[in-house]
Amino acid sequence: MAEPRRQARPRGRWVIAALAFLVTIWSQLGYLAPVQVSFLPNEWLRDTFLRLQVSDEPDPRILVVDIDEASLNQLGPWPWSRERLAHLVEILLTDYQARGVALDIVLPSESGTPGDARLALLARHGPLVPAQAFDFDFAGNRPQPVRDGQLGGAVTTYQGGVPATGYVANYAALAGAPHIGAIGFIPDPDGTLRRVPLVTRFAGKHYPALGLALVNCCTGKAPLALDDTGLMRVPYQRDWRAYTVVSAGDILAQRIVPASASGRLVIVGSSSLGMGDRVSTPLAASRPGLGVQATILSALLDRQEGSTPAPWPGRLLACAFALVSVIACTLVLPRLSAAASVGLLAASSALWLGLAYVASVHDPDFAPIGPLGTNVFLLTVAIPYQWHQSQRRSRHLLQTLRQYVAPAVVEELLRSAEEDPLKPRQCDVTTLVADMEGYTSQVESLPVADAARLTRDFLDCLTGPVIDHQGTLDKYTGDGMMAFWGAPLPLEQHADLALDAACAINLRVAALSAERVRKGFQPLRVRIGIESGVAMAGDFGTSFRSIYTAVGDSVNTAARLEQVARDFPHNVIIGSGTVERARRHRFLALGERLLRGKERPTPLFTLDTINPKNVASRTDTLPSATAPGWPA
Repeated sequence: MAEPRRQARPRGRWVIAALAFLVTIWSQLGYLAPVQVSFLPNEWLRDTFLRLQVSDEPDPRILVVDIDEASLNQLGPWPWSRERLAHLVEILLTDYQARGVALDIVLPSESGTPGDARLALLARHGPLVPAQAFDFDFAGNRPQPVRDGQLGGAVTTYQGGVPATGYVANYAALAGAPHIGAIGFIPDPDGTLRRVPLVTRFAGKHYPALGLALVNCCTGKAPLALDDTGLMRVPYQRDWRAYTVVSAGDILAQRIVPASASGRLVIVGSSSLGMGDRVSTPLAASRPGLGVQATILSALLDRQEGSTPAPWPGRLLACAFALVSVIACTLVLPRLSAAASVGLLAASSALWLGLAYVASVHDPDFAPIGPLGTNVFLLTVAIPYQWHQSQRRSRHLLQTLRQYVAPAVVEELLRSAEEDPLKPRQCDVTTLVADMEGYTSQVESLPVADAARLTRDFLDCLTGPVIDHQGTLDKYTGDGMMAFWGAPLPLEQHADLALDAACAINLRVAALSAERVRKGFQPLRVRIGIESGVAMAGDFGTSFRSIYTAVGDSVNTAARLEQVARDFPHNVIIGSGTVERARRHRFLALGERLLRGKERPTPLFTLDTINPKNVASRTDTLPSATAPGWPA
């Protein structure tokens, strides 16, 4: 019943990974609706990018004529007479030689003065583009739709667009102009203006935005081709300070050098607080609507000239980054501490912020917050989940291995990415079997307490070197022990480490024997058998009891070699598998012996010498291959 639980843990990690990736997918799909809805954290991030990217570099193609406070103080409050407005337009078109003029002003009713006709004639026969405002009351907040003035300027060049619910248009004569631009906008839920309709649809007709109408009217080029006539994200590449802004009073008094406006497209509007044409933008809480129109016009001119940044597949880029981040974190997080995992996610987020900062210029519609949301999900779900799993895994490993494996090996297992390092698997191991010769004769005349002390001291002589040399203690067999190297962690020098441990065991047993002889007891001798080969190592057992052990032919051979040692004066008998794998020891051949259970004789070896210099207490202090007593 344990195996299904082992399989569930990796599935749990990948389920969390899939959910984390879906955060990015969801964030990108949120921008596919016909009327896009702001995802405020995403917009906050984009707004931050805009504020870092905004430029004050002047745009020489555009002139902004501002009916500002100074003009109103000089020439009188708004509304100005139609004659004055017509005179302003005539000066711009004749004396200042503007290529075209757009009025960011709506005039819904006639004034009954000759100025009405003058403006209408300028708009009908000259490069003058009046404005008309559309209302987008999708929520139905107004009891009656807004209907004021007469719509004009419908085009057949564009289809689609954003549907409007009402309008405020111009008086009938001005509505007959061939080019009229829409100035309605749809603020985001936080009240910030980030998008404007390029084309507005009303009563089956299509009306271009003011900047689009001015570009199509007055640049001398074919109408601007649009892939998408819906909402355009205003790029805000330039702030209000980047545009050449002149006071309407200075134009009327002709205090401005004519060459400064020659050949430019002109937008006439007002930044006066009294006229109420103020909007919240990503750059500031209050900006003149006139400046937004200038920004839209600048972006459309860039598009007409082909100088916009090359398009990038931002959604695909975000999804690809999130996918790579999720896979990498899912594979790596199990190997890291909580602090390192947080650091990894922080580094991934910082990398994405840099990439998204660049990509935001090339794709106005993807959601840069997506991969960050994925990382936040991993931080709040995956890391606690992994911590919980690692705690369970640590408890299981510690309970199973602390009595058998060196502490350094346990720590390495806890850091490893193995889902179940105790699972039985084939390993190349070296097995050491040790026993006390004549144990019965040693203890039969001793009191029980002394016999127990002798057994404990002897097993200490066997166990210490095994643990010191990264061995895995398999089991005690009364007065003996079985240990192996190469599992649960692979060890490149497992044969040499086992031989080092055998040398250390000999020295410890010799010291214990000398001490007992001084006290009048019999001398002690240890018999050791060592063999290397492929074995199955893992957690074997039942639901009642289990043990981490190794089984295989090489393990059985090591036990037979320990028994054979009683026929030789040498304490350590070594098999050919260990001799083949050892790199730091010399050996003496002892001939062949037919071992129990074997069909062919087995070559036997022993160490050339048991020299204290050949014994290393830890692997990080092993002598070099050129040290005295080691094979060249």
